[in-house]
Amino acid sequence: MDPQIKSKQRIADYGEVLTPPHIVSAMLDLVKPETERIDSRFLEPACGTGNFLTEILERKLRVVEKRYGKSQLEYERYAVLAVSSLYGIDILADNVEECRQRLFEAFDAAYTRLFGEKAKAQCREAVHFILRRNIIHGDALSLQTVTDPPQPIVFSEWSLVNGSLLKRRDFAFQELLRSTEETGPSLFDMKQSFRSDIGETVFIPEPVREYPPVHFLKVAHAYDELQP
Repeated sequence: MDPQIKSKQRIADYGEVLTPPHIVSAMLDLVKPETERIDSRFLEPACGTGNFLTEILERKLRVVEKRYGKSQLEYERYAVLAVSSLYGIDILADNVEECRQRLFEAFDAAYTRLFGEKAKAQCREAVHFILRRNIIHGDALSLQTVTDPPQPIVFSEWSLVNGSLLKRRDFAFQELLRSTEETGPSLFDMKQSFRSDIGETVFIPEPVREYPPVHFLKVAHAYDELQP
């Protein structure tokens, strides 16, 4: 069977055909500078098993290694940031799990190759935690999770602050997609509308929740403890 097809039934039910590697590479080359910027964020709304996201992560990790490979702490910090910049949604649970696993393996292969026995369990746990937050079992059309009952999809924004601290802010996906024209500015609206330097209206969404910064190696346990 074609490796880009899992089953004819999945094609019929979900229109699922996985993008082959050479097409993935060619498409990403169209935005090559962004794929090599460590903190540039990518969202794949039908991520499948992660063909696009895995290639992006591998490109980012090569940049991290080139810049920070001689310092383990620096490499860890920016490799975690690279992982945290990737987001995906898929309607099929097995795809979500495979995507998370492929992304983790891409990170871990590079990390282990560089640092061997010095590689830290905390760093691997941080990556696992972030991938659970960023790769979501959901429906990008309904903007809801595939759960019973469905819940609005919420994404976490991760930002490095003060060196090794990681700041997390959660945003409702539907709010991130809502345009300024739909919401309209309001004096008492928590959503803020501004004008850019060239006069365009800019919509800045408000997070549904903010968390205190924590050391990037401690995010797995620190944020688990802070869950409502």
